[in-house]
Amino acid sequence: MANERESLLNSNKKKAFSRIASHARDELHSFRTWLKWLCVDQSNAWTTCLSWFVFLVLAILVPALSHFLLACSDCDSRHSRPYDTVVQLSLSGIASLSFICLSNFVREYGLRRFLFFDKLCDESEIVRKGYTEQLNRSLKVLFIFVLPCFAAEAAYKIWWYASGGTRIPFLGNAIVSDTVACFLELCSWFYRTVVFFLVCVLFRLICSLQILRLEDFAQVFQVDSDVESILREHLRIRRHLRIISHRYRAFILWALIFVTASQFASLLMTTRPSADLNMYKTGELALCSVSLLAGIMILLRSATRITHKALAVTCLAAKWHVTATIESFDTGKSETPAASIAANQILPVSWDGSSDIDDVGGEEDELDNTKFVASYAYSTISFQKRQALVAYFENNRAGITLYGVILDRTSLHTIFGIELSLVLWLLGKTISSLN
Repeated sequence: MANERESLLNSNKKKAFSRIASHARDELHSFRTWLKWLCVDQSNAWTTCLSWFVFLVLAILVPALSHFLLACSDCDSRHSRPYDTVVQLSLSGIASLSFICLSNFVREYGLRRFLFFDKLCDESEIVRKGYTEQLNRSLKVLFIFVLPCFAAEAAYKIWWYASGGTRIPFLGNAIVSDTVACFLELCSWFYRTVVFFLVCVLFRLICSLQILRLEDFAQVFQVDSDVESILREHLRIRRHLRIISHRYRAFILWALIFVTASQFASLLMTTRPSADLNMYKTGELALCSVSLLAGIMILLRSATRITHKALAVTCLAAKWHVTATIESFDTGKSETPAASIAANQILPVSWDGSSDIDDVGGEEDELDNTKFVASYAYSTISFQKRQALVAYFENNRAGITLYGVILDRTSLHTIFGIELSLVLWLLGKTISSLN
């Protein structure tokens, strides 16, 4: 009997290990193919060298040459680029941060472990299927953000070169030189933007797994579950959230610093008394700002969604405790007809709020709602255990943290207040200098 049990444990370990092991046709095959095409794959020595070479060329060398050789200081008012310094430094800075963080993630954890695919063997079929769908959609989300900005940037660059923005015949022919320079600048812009959004989308993908797990975890309150299993599962979710926070906290913090500095520098230059603002000069700067802010919003929204779901689970646990207490109290005492009539007067037929669902519309989701929780076999769990579990949920908030500070809606309001204070302070200084 002991030998059979030992062989069963060994077989389970082998199955789990076979899922962790990476192979050519696993779930990440198509994703790795896209990473190779984007020149950010670092699965072996050759692709790593190629990835770093492309990064140095497109994120450092081409922007530097574009700024110092193609700035066109003697151009007319439409072709001058007075804000090119802020644009190049912003994009190259955020791309360098993203590329270094992505390289560290892949080198230290591996793509499969970094995306938590090695942990999917412990999840339910609903979570595995949902996470695979999110993986397949992640690159679509990436290009939804990148392609519109790239189309606008391509239109601007083509117009700038075609209308006589520069004439540097470094290839012996002005048209060929402008074509090559335009192509390199567009490749550089596309590469830097893709690298930044890729890290943001990967964070969104990992957060979506935790959201799926929280939604699946909430089902324990619909069945007869014991407190120990609920506590163990919630501790496992919090452990994974702590791992994600530890891995991404440096990137999120430095991305916030870079974007804030970029917006501050942009505002400082555009609010000068001598600033000449028009679509030709500030269009590229506005496009850069929109791209950076969109990436930051992906990060913050993904983090706050997890905190919101975790708070919804706490509310659901509290409702679960209340309904279980009510049922155990009602079943423990014989209910008289008078008490039944009084209860019907206090709680009408539609006391669970089902008649108000149409009025609520889409304001409530699967977890954060005001629907009544139906009771099941709650009498098997004592009041003290349920109370202790609810107290644990209330005092141990799950979510993405940034060096101990949980990222929720309060954090978003704080960040927005800081950014708005910088803007108002700069505008006040500008207006006072004009007077």
